[in-house]
Amino acid sequence: MSAESRRTSRLETYLDRSEPAPTLLKMLVGVQLAGLREDAGLSQDQAAKALGFSGAKLSRIESGKGRRPPTESDVRALLQLYGSGDYESSVLLKLLQRAGEPGWWQRYDKRLMPEWFDRLVGLQEAAVTIRTFEIQYVPGLLQTAAYTEAVVKRGLPNAPAAEVRRRVELRMRRAELLSREEPPQLWAIIDESVLLRVLGGKDVMREQLDHLIKMAEQPHVTLQVVPLDVTDASAPAIPVTYLRFGGLDLPDVVYLEHIRSANFLEDRDETEEYRFALDRLADEALKPRETIDLLRATMESRYA
Repeated sequence: MSAESRRTSRLETYLDRSEPAPTLLKMLVGVQLAGLREDAGLSQDQAAKALGFSGAKLSRIESGKGRRPPTESDVRALLQLYGSGDYESSVLLKLLQRAGEPGWWQRYDKRLMPEWFDRLVGLQEAAVTIRTFEIQYVPGLLQTAAYTEAVVKRGLPNAPAAEVRRRVELRMRRAELLSREEPPQLWAIIDESVLLRVLGGKDVMREQLDHLIKMAEQPHVTLQVVPLDVTDASAPAIPVTYLRFGGLDLPDVVYLEHIRSANFLEDRDETEEYRFALDRLADEALKPRETIDLLRATMESRYA
C-alpha cells in the first residue's frame, strides 16, 4: 500500500461517526488535499493558478475554514490535478459529503451562532483535549443553567427572555460533550476571583460550586484554581482555549475570544507559546485535590 493510501485509510473511521462533525471533516479534507498537493510537487500558488483558483480560495480549502465545506466540483478538480488514485479520491469525496451534514449547533440562528462561534463549537466537538483558562467566569462547559442565565443577563441586559432561554439552552447542549460515551479530556484553570464574583445570588453560586466539585471528580476533567495570593502568576490577560485533535496531522488550535469576534491561532510557534503559558499556570495553581478543598471551603464560608 502506498504512503498516500495508508494515510487515506486512517480517514475511513471518520465515515462511521454517528454524530456529524463538519468542522473536523472539513479540516481532514483540507489536510489530505494539502498532502496530495505536496506529493504532486506543487506549491499552493501553482495549484491555484492551474485551476484558476485564487490563492485565498485554495488556502481556505486546505485549512478547512468557512461555514461551508468546499464544493464537490472543486475537490474533484484538485484530485484530478494531483493525480489521486481511485481509492484516495473515493474516501475523500465521502468525507466531503459527510462534512456537509449540519452539526446540531448549526441549527441555531446566526445571531446566536456567528461564524467564529460556529467554528469554536465545531472544534470543541471534535477535540480530544480541551484546555482552558478563565479569569472572569466559570468555563462555559462547566456552567450550570442558572449561572449561565446570570452571565447572559449580565452581558446582554436588554435581551428578551426568549433569547436568554435559547442562549442558556445552547450552552447546556454544548456541555453535553463532557457526558458522552467518549468525552474529551478537559483541563480547566480558573482564577480564584471567579469563585468570589457573585452572579445570580448565593443559591446560584452554591449550586455552581457544587457542580464544579462533581465535575472535578470525573476522570476526564482536571480543574485547578489560581489563588489570589499567587501574585506573580503567569496568567494570560484574556481567556484562552487550547484545542488538540487526535493525530492525522491536524494542527493544535488556540481560540482567543473578544467581545464580538475571535482569533484562531494555528501556527505551531504561536500555539506552543500558549501551551507553555498554560503549563506554567498549572504549576502555579492549586493541585486538583487542593482545588476541590478550596471549592468546598468557599461554598461554606460565602454561600451557605
